[in-house]
Amino acid sequence: MRPGDVILCSVFALTLPAGQLMFKWAALGRDPDRPAVGLAMLTNPRLMLAGVWYGFTALFWFYVLTRVAFTRAYPFAIAGSALVPVLARLVFKEPLTRAMLGGYVLVFAGLALVVWGGG
Repeated sequence: MRPGDVILCSVFALTLPAGQLMFKWAALGRDPDRPAVGLAMLTNPRLMLAGVWYGFTALFWFYVLTRVAFTRAYPFAIAGSALVPVLARLVFKEPLTRAMLGGYVLVFAGLALVVWGGG
């Protein structure tokens, strides 16, 4: 992959966990006396911010796909998803076992094969 494409895909991979962390932040900040769904969702500013972020992320993904083959770009999306639990551990102090961490290391090893494995 060209360095510019790797950078573009890497930035996209970081937008995914950022959005997921925003959704968790919205869930933690909701009013416990109100239902979690329905109208309460529409009045949760944190959730609205997360939704806007996801809209931006979707448009950015579209842009990435205009420049990079799907087979090369998609592993970055998977890697971005693998970052979510690691960041959840750092930000929200959620549990992260050695087995989980090992699995995420394998995901990133697979990404390295896609990026630098040739072909």
